[in-house]
Amino acid sequence: MDSLPDAIVQYILSHINNAQDVASCNCVSKRWKDSVPCLKGLYFPRNSFDNHFSGDNPETIIYKLISKIEHLEELIVYCPFSSPGLASWLLLAGSTLKHLELRMDNLAVVEPPPCLEHPSKLDCLAVAKNLESLKLWGVLMAQTPKWDVFPKLQNLEIVGARMEDPAISRVLEACPNLSNLLLLGCEGVGSISIDMPNLEKCKLDFYGVGNCALSLNSPKIESLEVQGCSWIRAHETKFLKNLSISSSAGRVYMVDFGKLSALEFLSIRGVQWCWDAISKMLQWSSEVKHLHMKVEFTGDFEQLLPFPEIDFVDFFNSHPRLQKFDIHGAMFAALCQKDSLKNVESSFVIPSLEEVVVTVRSPLNAEQKMSTLESLLKYSKNLKRMAIRILQMKSTHSSTDDFFEEICKFSHQNRRIVRIE
Repeated sequence: MDSLPDAIVQYILSHINNAQDVASCNCVSKRWKDSVPCLKGLYFPRNSFDNHFSGDNPETIIYKLISKIEHLEELIVYCPFSSPGLASWLLLAGSTLKHLELRMDNLAVVEPPPCLEHPSKLDCLAVAKNLESLKLWGVLMAQTPKWDVFPKLQNLEIVGARMEDPAISRVLEACPNLSNLLLLGCEGVGSISIDMPNLEKCKLDFYGVGNCALSLNSPKIESLEVQGCSWIRAHETKFLKNLSISSSAGRVYMVDFGKLSALEFLSIRGVQWCWDAISKMLQWSSEVKHLHMKVEFTGDFEQLLPFPEIDFVDFFNSHPRLQKFDIHGAMFAALCQKDSLKNVESSFVIPSLEEVVVTVRSPLNAEQKMSTLESLLKYSKNLKRMAIRILQMKSTHSSTDDFFEEICKFSHQNRRIVRIE
Protein backbone atom coordinates (compact mmCIF):
# COMPACT_ATOMS: atom_id res chain seq x y z
CA MET A 1 0.00 0.00 0.00
CA ASP A 2 3.03 2.29 0.21
CA SER A 3 2.75 3.01 -3.52
CA LEU A 4 -0.91 3.99 -3.37
CA PRO A 5 -1.96 7.65 -3.34
CA ASP A 6 -3.19 9.04 -0.03
CA ALA A 7 -6.74 9.33 -1.32
CA ILE A 8 -6.88 5.61 -2.16
CA VAL A 9 -5.43 4.64 1.24
CA GLN A 10 -7.97 6.83 2.98
CA TYR A 11 -10.79 5.32 0.94
CA ILE A 12 -9.73 1.76 1.83
CA LEU A 13 -9.28 2.49 5.52
CA SER A 14 -12.58 4.37 5.68
CA HIS A 15 -14.34 1.00 5.33
CA ILE A 16 -12.84 -0.23 8.61
CA ASN A 17 -15.26 0.35 11.48
CA ASN A 18 -14.32 -2.10 14.27
CA ALA A 19 -12.79 0.06 17.00
CA GLN A 20 -10.10 -2.49 17.82
CA ASP A 21 -9.02 -2.59 14.17
CA VAL A 22 -8.98 1.20 14.04
CA ALA A 23 -6.75 1.30 17.12
CA SER A 24 -4.39 -1.20 15.49
CA CYS A 25 -4.22 0.92 12.33
CA ASN A 26 -3.05 3.87 14.42
CA CYS A 27 0.05 1.91 15.35
CA VAL A 28 1.04 0.87 11.80
CA SER A 29 2.34 4.15 10.45
CA LYS A 30 1.83 7.90 10.56
CA ARG A 31 0.18 7.70 7.14
CA TRP A 32 -2.41 5.22 8.40
CA LYS A 33 -2.93 7.22 11.57
CA ASP A 34 -3.59 10.35 9.50
CA SER A 35 -6.38 8.47 7.70
CA VAL A 36 -8.46 8.03 10.85
CA PRO A 37 -10.31 11.35 10.37
CA CYS A 38 -11.71 9.93 7.11
CA LEU A 39 -13.52 7.06 8.82
CA LYS A 40 -17.28 6.96 8.35
CA GLY A 41 -18.24 4.45 11.04
CA LEU A 42 -17.21 3.04 14.42
CA TYR A 43 -18.28 -0.27 15.96
CA PHE A 44 -17.58 -1.17 19.59
CA PRO A 45 -18.34 -4.89 20.24
CA ARG A 46 -19.57 -6.17 23.58
CA ASN A 47 -16.08 -7.28 24.64
CA SER A 48 -14.21 -4.18 23.46
CA PHE A 49 -12.83 -3.39 26.91
CA ASP A 50 -12.82 -6.79 28.62
CA ASN A 51 -9.01 -6.73 29.03
CA HIS A 52 -8.69 -3.02 29.76
CA PHE A 53 -7.27 -2.41 33.23
CA SER A 54 -5.33 0.85 33.12
CA GLY A 55 -5.25 4.33 31.61
CA ASP A 56 -8.37 6.16 30.52
CA ASN A 57 -11.76 4.64 31.24
CA PRO A 58 -13.60 3.07 28.27
CA GLU A 59 -16.00 6.00 27.80
CA THR A 60 -13.08 8.44 27.58
CA ILE A 61 -11.36 6.22 25.01
CA ILE A 62 -14.53 6.17 22.89
CA TYR A 63 -14.79 9.95 23.24
CA LYS A 64 -11.21 10.50 22.07
CA LEU A 65 -11.63 8.20 19.10
CA ILE A 66 -14.86 9.90 18.02
CA SER A 67 -13.21 13.33 18.39
CA LYS A 68 -10.59 12.37 15.77
CA ILE A 69 -13.18 11.65 13.06
CA GLU A 70 -14.30 14.57 10.93
CA HIS A 71 -17.61 13.25 9.67
CA LEU A 72 -18.85 10.21 11.61
CA GLU A 73 -21.98 8.77 10.00
CA GLU A 74 -22.41 5.42 11.80
CA LEU A 75 -21.92 4.57 15.47
CA ILE A 76 -22.59 1.12 16.95
CA VAL A 77 -21.96 0.57 20.67
CA TYR A 78 -22.60 -2.80 22.28
CA CYS A 79 -20.25 -2.36 25.24
CA PRO A 80 -21.57 -0.88 28.52
CA PHE A 81 -21.86 2.89 28.77
CA SER A 82 -23.44 5.55 30.95
CA SER A 83 -25.79 8.39 30.18
CA PRO A 84 -23.10 11.10 30.59
CA GLY A 85 -20.76 9.12 28.33
CA LEU A 86 -23.38 8.84 25.59
CA ALA A 87 -24.22 12.53 25.90
CA SER A 88 -20.56 13.50 25.40
CA TRP A 89 -20.22 11.35 22.28
CA LEU A 90 -23.36 12.70 20.68
CA LEU A 91 -22.38 16.30 21.37
CA LEU A 92 -19.32 15.60 19.20
CA ALA A 93 -20.89 13.60 16.38
CA GLY A 94 -24.66 13.98 16.72
CA SER A 95 -25.02 16.43 13.84
CA THR A 96 -23.36 14.09 11.29
CA LEU A 97 -24.66 10.72 12.48
CA LYS A 98 -27.00 8.89 10.10
CA HIS A 99 -27.01 5.42 11.69
CA LEU A 100 -26.97 4.82 15.44
CA GLU A 101 -27.22 1.45 17.17
CA LEU A 102 -26.97 1.10 20.95
CA ARG A 103 -27.21 -1.73 23.44
CA MET A 104 -28.85 0.25 26.23
CA ASP A 105 -28.72 -2.45 28.95
CA ASN A 106 -31.09 -0.66 31.33
CA LEU A 107 -33.87 -3.25 31.55
CA ALA A 108 -32.46 -4.81 34.72
CA VAL A 109 -32.32 -1.58 36.68
CA VAL A 110 -35.00 0.68 38.04
CA GLU A 111 -34.98 3.93 36.12
CA PRO A 112 -34.30 6.84 38.48
CA PRO A 113 -36.68 9.79 38.47
CA PRO A 114 -35.73 12.48 35.96
CA CYS A 115 -33.36 15.12 37.27
CA LEU A 116 -31.71 18.24 35.90
CA GLU A 117 -28.17 16.95 36.36
CA HIS A 118 -28.18 13.88 34.15
CA PRO A 119 -30.64 13.22 31.33
CA SER A 120 -31.59 9.62 30.61
CA LYS A 121 -29.94 7.66 27.82
CA LEU A 122 -33.06 8.11 25.70
CA ASP A 123 -33.06 11.87 26.29
CA CYS A 124 -29.46 12.08 25.07
CA LEU A 125 -30.51 10.91 21.60
CA ALA A 126 -32.40 14.14 20.94
CA VAL A 127 -29.27 15.92 19.67
CA ALA A 128 -28.80 13.46 16.78
CA LYS A 129 -31.47 15.14 14.68
CA ASN A 130 -30.16 13.92 11.30
CA LEU A 131 -30.46 10.22 12.05
CA GLU A 132 -31.81 8.02 9.26
CA SER A 133 -31.69 4.74 11.22
CA LEU A 134 -31.94 4.12 14.97
CA LYS A 135 -31.64 0.69 16.60
CA LEU A 136 -31.95 0.20 20.37
CA TRP A 137 -31.52 -3.00 22.41
CA GLY A 138 -32.67 -3.54 26.00
CA VAL A 139 -34.63 -0.33 26.56
CA LEU A 140 -36.58 0.83 29.60
CA MET A 141 -39.23 3.39 28.63
CA ALA A 142 -40.96 4.15 31.92
CA GLN A 143 -40.55 7.90 31.37
CA THR A 144 -41.52 9.82 28.25
CA PRO A 145 -38.31 10.71 26.36
CA LYS A 146 -37.58 14.39 25.79
CA TRP A 147 -37.40 14.24 22.01
CA ASP A 148 -38.39 16.83 19.47
CA VAL A 149 -38.58 15.43 15.93
CA PHE A 150 -36.25 13.25 13.87
CA PRO A 151 -37.31 14.48 10.41
CA LYS A 152 -34.95 12.20 8.44
CA LEU A 153 -35.43 9.01 10.46
CA GLN A 154 -36.69 6.23 8.19
CA ASN A 155 -35.84 3.10 10.19
CA LEU A 156 -36.60 2.56 13.90
CA GLU A 157 -35.90 -0.78 15.58
CA ILE A 158 -36.37 -1.42 19.31
CA VAL A 159 -35.60 -4.94 20.54
CA GLY A 160 -36.31 -6.04 24.11
CA ALA A 161 -38.11 -3.22 25.90
CA ARG A 162 -40.35 -2.44 28.85
CA MET A 163 -42.47 0.54 28.00
CA GLU A 164 -45.48 2.54 29.07
CA ASP A 165 -48.11 3.70 26.58
CA PRO A 166 -47.29 7.46 26.86
CA ALA A 167 -43.59 6.75 26.28
CA ILE A 168 -44.00 4.72 23.10
CA SER A 169 -46.59 7.23 21.85
CA ARG A 170 -44.06 10.05 22.22
CA VAL A 171 -41.38 8.01 20.47
CA LEU A 172 -43.65 7.40 17.48
CA GLU A 173 -44.72 11.05 17.35
CA ALA A 174 -41.07 12.07 17.12
CA CYS A 175 -40.54 9.82 14.08
CA PRO A 176 -43.25 10.88 11.60
CA ASN A 177 -41.44 9.84 8.41
CA LEU A 178 -40.60 6.21 9.18
CA SER A 179 -40.71 3.68 6.35
CA ASN A 180 -39.72 0.73 8.58
CA LEU A 181 -40.78 0.13 12.20
CA LEU A 182 -39.79 -2.86 14.33
CA LEU A 183 -40.80 -3.30 17.98
CA LEU A 184 -39.66 -6.77 19.01
CA GLY A 185 -40.02 -8.41 22.41
CA CYS A 186 -41.73 -5.41 24.02
CA GLU A 187 -43.84 -5.64 27.17
CA GLY A 188 -46.12 -3.31 29.07
CA VAL A 189 -47.98 -1.94 26.04
CA GLY A 190 -51.76 -1.75 26.46
CA SER A 191 -52.69 0.32 23.43
CA ILE A 192 -50.68 1.65 20.50
CA SER A 193 -51.68 3.98 17.68
CA ILE A 194 -49.47 4.33 14.61
CA ASP A 195 -50.20 7.18 12.22
CA MET A 196 -47.38 7.35 9.68
CA PRO A 197 -47.96 8.31 6.05
CA ASN A 198 -44.72 6.78 4.72
CA LEU A 199 -44.63 3.52 6.69
CA GLU A 200 -44.13 0.49 4.41
CA LYS A 201 -42.94 -2.28 6.76
CA CYS A 202 -44.10 -2.81 10.33
CA LYS A 203 -43.31 -5.67 12.72
CA LEU A 204 -44.76 -5.62 16.24
CA ASP A 205 -44.14 -8.27 18.90
CA PHE A 206 -45.68 -7.61 22.32
CA TYR A 207 -45.15 -9.74 25.41
CA GLY A 208 -47.69 -10.19 28.18
CA VAL A 209 -51.25 -11.46 28.35
CA GLY A 210 -51.86 -10.71 24.68
CA ASN A 211 -54.62 -8.11 25.04
CA CYS A 212 -52.97 -5.13 23.37
CA ALA A 213 -55.01 -2.92 21.02
CA LEU A 214 -53.50 -1.67 17.76
CA SER A 215 -54.70 1.12 15.48
CA LEU A 216 -52.72 1.61 12.26
CA ASN A 217 -53.17 4.43 9.77
CA SER A 218 -50.45 4.09 7.12
CA PRO A 219 -51.70 4.21 3.53
CA LYS A 220 -48.39 2.93 2.08
CA ILE A 221 -48.09 -0.14 4.31
CA GLU A 222 -46.91 -3.22 2.37
CA SER A 223 -45.87 -5.65 5.11
CA LEU A 224 -47.44 -6.00 8.57
CA GLU A 225 -46.57 -8.55 11.26
CA VAL A 226 -48.40 -8.39 14.59
CA GLN A 227 -47.97 -10.63 17.65
CA GLY A 228 -49.79 -10.17 20.94
CA CYS A 229 -52.73 -7.94 19.94
CA SER A 230 -56.37 -8.81 20.58
CA TRP A 231 -57.90 -5.83 18.75
CA ILE A 232 -56.45 -4.71 15.41
CA ARG A 233 -57.73 -1.92 13.17
CA ALA A 234 -56.07 -0.85 9.89
CA HIS A 235 -58.23 0.71 7.19
CA GLU A 236 -55.66 2.02 4.68
CA THR A 237 -54.41 -1.31 3.34
CA LYS A 238 -54.76 -1.23 -0.44
CA PHE A 239 -50.98 -1.79 -0.89
CA LEU A 240 -50.65 -4.45 1.81
CA LYS A 241 -48.97 -7.57 0.35
CA ASN A 242 -47.86 -9.52 3.45
CA LEU A 243 -49.94 -9.84 6.62
CA SER A 244 -49.20 -11.98 9.67
CA ILE A 245 -51.31 -11.95 12.84
CA SER A 246 -50.59 -14.19 15.81
CA SER A 247 -51.35 -14.35 19.51
CA SER A 248 -49.48 -16.96 21.50
CA ALA A 249 -50.92 -15.97 24.90
CA GLY A 250 -54.28 -14.23 24.52
CA ARG A 251 -57.22 -14.27 22.09
CA VAL A 252 -57.82 -12.35 18.91
CA TYR A 253 -61.24 -10.76 19.40
CA MET A 254 -61.51 -8.22 16.61
CA VAL A 255 -59.86 -7.43 13.27
CA ASP A 256 -60.92 -4.51 11.11
CA PHE A 257 -59.12 -4.04 7.81
CA GLY A 258 -59.77 -2.08 4.68
CA LYS A 259 -59.59 -3.50 1.19
CA LEU A 260 -56.93 -6.23 0.89
CA SER A 261 -56.88 -6.44 -2.90
CA ALA A 262 -53.05 -6.56 -3.08
CA LEU A 263 -52.61 -9.20 -0.37
CA GLU A 264 -50.41 -12.11 -1.44
CA PHE A 265 -49.44 -13.73 1.87
CA LEU A 266 -51.65 -14.19 4.94
CA SER A 267 -50.70 -15.99 8.14
CA ILE A 268 -53.09 -16.26 11.09
CA ARG A 269 -51.87 -18.14 14.16
CA GLY A 270 -52.74 -18.51 17.81
CA VAL A 271 -54.44 -20.63 20.43
CA GLN A 272 -57.88 -19.02 20.13
CA TRP A 273 -59.53 -16.63 17.67
CA CYS A 274 -63.13 -15.50 17.66
CA TRP A 275 -64.80 -17.06 14.65
CA ASP A 276 -66.00 -13.68 13.45
CA ALA A 277 -62.37 -12.53 13.20
CA ILE A 278 -61.34 -15.68 11.29
CA SER A 279 -64.24 -15.53 8.85
CA LYS A 280 -63.63 -11.84 8.15
CA MET A 281 -59.95 -12.45 7.43
CA LEU A 282 -60.83 -15.27 5.03
CA GLN A 283 -63.42 -13.07 3.35
CA TRP A 284 -61.09 -10.07 2.94
CA SER A 285 -58.19 -12.20 1.65
CA SER A 286 -59.96 -13.57 -1.42
CA GLU A 287 -56.98 -12.67 -3.66
CA VAL A 288 -54.30 -14.23 -1.43
CA LYS A 289 -51.69 -16.53 -2.99
CA HIS A 290 -50.18 -18.08 0.15
CA LEU A 291 -52.38 -18.83 3.15
CA HIS A 292 -50.98 -20.15 6.44
CA MET A 293 -53.55 -21.09 9.12
CA LYS A 294 -52.55 -22.40 12.52
CA VAL A 295 -55.33 -21.52 14.97
CA GLU A 296 -56.20 -24.20 17.53
CA PHE A 297 -59.67 -23.14 18.68
CA THR A 298 -62.41 -20.60 18.22
CA GLY A 299 -64.93 -19.25 20.73
CA ASP A 300 -65.82 -15.75 21.88
CA PHE A 301 -65.17 -16.27 25.57
CA GLU A 302 -63.31 -18.66 27.88
CA GLN A 303 -64.74 -21.81 26.31
CA LEU A 304 -62.54 -23.33 23.61
CA LEU A 305 -64.62 -24.46 20.64
CA PRO A 306 -63.78 -26.30 17.43
CA PHE A 307 -64.14 -24.60 14.05
CA PRO A 308 -67.57 -24.78 12.45
CA GLU A 309 -67.97 -26.67 9.19
CA ILE A 310 -66.43 -25.01 6.12
CA ASP A 311 -67.73 -25.90 2.68
CA PHE A 312 -64.86 -27.23 0.57
CA VAL A 313 -66.16 -25.86 -2.76
CA ASP A 314 -67.13 -22.44 -1.38
CA PHE A 315 -63.73 -22.00 0.26
CA PHE A 316 -61.68 -22.63 -2.88
CA ASN A 317 -64.08 -20.76 -5.13
CA SER A 318 -63.62 -17.79 -2.79
CA HIS A 319 -59.82 -18.02 -3.09
CA PRO A 320 -59.19 -18.64 -6.81
CA ARG A 321 -55.57 -17.37 -6.75
CA LEU A 322 -54.44 -19.54 -3.83
CA GLN A 323 -51.14 -21.22 -4.75
CA LYS A 324 -49.83 -22.45 -1.42
CA PHE A 325 -52.04 -23.59 1.46
CA ASP A 326 -50.48 -24.40 4.85
CA ILE A 327 -53.33 -25.80 6.91
CA HIS A 328 -53.18 -26.89 10.55
CA GLY A 329 -55.39 -29.33 12.46
CA ALA A 330 -58.47 -27.21 13.33
CA MET A 331 -58.93 -25.69 9.88
CA PHE A 332 -58.31 -29.04 8.20
CA ALA A 333 -60.90 -30.64 10.47
CA ALA A 334 -63.41 -27.92 9.50
CA LEU A 335 -62.96 -28.83 5.83
CA CYS A 336 -63.41 -32.52 6.68
CA GLN A 337 -66.91 -32.40 8.17
CA LYS A 338 -69.62 -34.75 6.91
CA ASP A 339 -71.24 -32.25 4.54
CA SER A 340 -68.14 -30.26 3.50
CA LEU A 341 -67.85 -32.11 0.20
CA LYS A 342 -71.57 -32.32 -0.61
CA ASN A 343 -71.39 -29.58 -3.28
CA VAL A 344 -68.46 -31.00 -5.26
CA GLU A 345 -69.34 -31.49 -8.92
CA SER A 346 -67.32 -33.04 -11.69
CA SER A 347 -66.68 -29.65 -13.27
CA PHE A 348 -65.22 -28.20 -10.06
CA VAL A 349 -61.53 -27.21 -10.29
CA ILE A 350 -59.06 -25.63 -7.88
CA PRO A 351 -57.25 -23.56 -10.51
CA SER A 352 -54.04 -22.21 -8.96
CA LEU A 353 -53.12 -24.48 -6.04
CA GLU A 354 -49.57 -25.83 -6.40
CA GLU A 355 -48.53 -26.75 -2.85
CA VAL A 356 -50.42 -28.00 0.20
CA VAL A 357 -49.02 -28.63 3.67
CA VAL A 358 -51.51 -30.42 5.94
CA THR A 359 -50.89 -30.95 9.66
CA VAL A 360 -52.96 -33.81 11.12
CA ARG A 361 -53.22 -34.21 14.90
CA SER A 362 -56.16 -36.53 15.43
CA PRO A 363 -57.52 -39.76 13.92
CA LEU A 364 -61.12 -38.60 14.47
CA ASN A 365 -63.28 -38.50 11.34
CA ALA A 366 -60.60 -40.44 9.52
CA GLU A 367 -62.84 -41.27 6.58
CA GLN A 368 -63.76 -37.64 5.95
CA LYS A 369 -60.13 -36.53 6.30
CA MET A 370 -58.99 -39.07 3.73
CA SER A 371 -61.79 -37.94 1.43
CA THR A 372 -60.62 -34.32 1.75
CA LEU A 373 -57.01 -35.26 0.98
CA GLU A 374 -58.15 -37.16 -2.08
CA SER A 375 -60.31 -34.23 -3.20
CA LEU A 376 -57.39 -31.81 -2.84
CA LEU A 377 -55.35 -34.06 -5.09
CA LYS A 378 -58.15 -34.73 -7.55
CA TYR A 379 -59.38 -31.18 -8.16
CA SER A 380 -56.08 -29.30 -7.95
CA LYS A 381 -54.95 -29.61 -11.55
CA ASN A 382 -51.64 -27.81 -10.96
CA LEU A 383 -50.72 -29.46 -7.66
CA LYS A 384 -47.00 -30.21 -7.49
CA ARG A 385 -46.48 -31.06 -3.83
CA MET A 386 -48.55 -32.25 -0.88
CA ALA A 387 -46.89 -32.68 2.49
CA ILE A 388 -48.80 -34.45 5.27
CA ARG A 389 -47.41 -33.79 8.73
CA ILE A 390 -48.39 -36.19 11.50
CA LEU A 391 -48.04 -34.17 14.70
CA GLN A 392 -48.43 -35.54 18.25
CA MET A 393 -51.14 -38.01 17.29
CA LYS A 394 -51.57 -39.88 20.57
CA SER A 395 -54.27 -42.50 20.92
CA THR A 396 -54.48 -46.04 22.18
CA HIS A 397 -57.45 -46.71 19.93
CA SER A 398 -56.91 -48.93 16.93
CA SER A 399 -58.27 -46.14 14.67
CA THR A 400 -54.93 -44.32 14.98
CA ASP A 401 -53.03 -47.19 13.36
CA ASP A 402 -55.73 -47.64 10.72
CA PHE A 403 -55.71 -43.95 9.86
CA PHE A 404 -51.94 -43.83 9.62
CA GLU A 405 -51.98 -46.90 7.40
CA GLU A 406 -54.49 -45.17 5.08
CA ILE A 407 -52.28 -42.09 4.89
CA CYS A 408 -49.25 -44.24 4.07
CA LYS A 409 -51.19 -46.02 1.33
CA PHE A 410 -52.37 -42.67 -0.07
CA SER A 411 -48.80 -41.36 -0.05
CA HIS A 412 -47.47 -44.46 -1.79
CA GLN A 413 -50.13 -44.34 -4.51
CA ASN A 414 -49.33 -40.68 -5.23
CA ARG A 415 -45.65 -40.68 -4.33
CA ARG A 416 -44.69 -38.21 -7.09
CA ILE A 417 -46.69 -35.51 -5.28
CA VAL A 418 -47.50 -36.69 -1.74
CA ARG A 419 -45.07 -37.28 1.08
CA ILE A 420 -45.34 -37.79 4.82
CA GLU A 421 -43.31 -35.65 7.19
